Amino acid sequence: MSKEQRARIDAMLRQQRPEGPRSVEALRAGFKALMAQMIVPGGIRTTPTTLGNRPALQVEPDNGAGTGTILYFHGGGWVYGSPETALSLTGHLVAKTGFSAYSPDYRLAPEHPFPAAIEDSLSAYRALLDSGTDPSTIAFAGESAGGGLTVTTCLAARDAGLPLPAAIVAFSPGLDATRTGESMTTKEGVDPIFTRKDVERTGALYLAGADPHQPLLSPAVLADLTGFPPMLVQAGTNEILLDDSTRLAARARAAGVDVILDITADVPHVFQAFAGMLDEADEALDRAALFLTQRIGAGHTARTSAPSRSDG
Repeated sequence: MSKEQRARIDAMLRQQRPEGPRSVEALRAGFKALMAQMIVPGGIRTTPTTLGNRPALQVEPDNGAGTGTILYFHGGGWVYGSPETALSLTGHLVAKTGFSAYSPDYRLAPEHPFPAAIEDSLSAYRALLDSGTDPSTIAFAGESAGGGLTVTTCLAARDAGLPLPAAIVAFSPGLDATRTGESMTTKEGVDPIFTRKDVERTGALYLAGADPHQPLLSPAVLADLTGFPPMLVQAGTNEILLDDSTRLAARARAAGVDVILDITADVPHVFQAFAGMLDEADEALDRAALFLTQRIGAGHTARTSAPSRSDG
């Protein structure tokens, strides 16, 4: 079924793609509607909370959490999205690992451009540390812009002299505001979600005139990743941001970091969100859960997901 599944999802995403630019309000509403179609697993519970003076969503297994905390950063080009739009991803990671998760509602551009999102994500991490959570039991995870935040928050934590988390999981991360990856050109048209103009427009809202040639905006090409924790970077071949992942992995490897670059063929940006609809998504999340459980809380084993429900 996988080929048919991929074709169906590709067609669905192309139908969602608008003609011409949309307002920020329309972008936010469209993304919320799209992500409401994703499947959230059963066996979890969500609780609104506060983390680092920002609203956040706590996600826990119904049967009690193991020794592990996922700090999950949602995607949306730093312009749209919320902890709720990422709940299919956060929920599946929680269900498969047995860990708890916190997903902060960081400030968005254009109202709050760079570096507001990084300030909020770092504040959320500080709050976990201040609460007594052992950094060796914390993992950063996120998708798209949130995948970028897993890396830039780690850079900011290192620069601030904080202990680093135990692991990073990045799904289709956005890691290069200079937009110099070859896939920006070679995957144009293949990508059913984004065009170069799309990401340049949302990127400009986040940059607000800042120079993209700095590590916190383009870590895939400029960051020193020395001392980083083990990383799992997952992406699909049908996305213009593919080279953000491949170049970051190369930089990590050159810096002596334990890194796994996990590329899946013929799937789109953040294909993991289609868990329950796409075999490759379920398999990728299984690999991510295994990665996390191997690096956090010795003795834990990855759990299978509870029966799923549609959160639409």
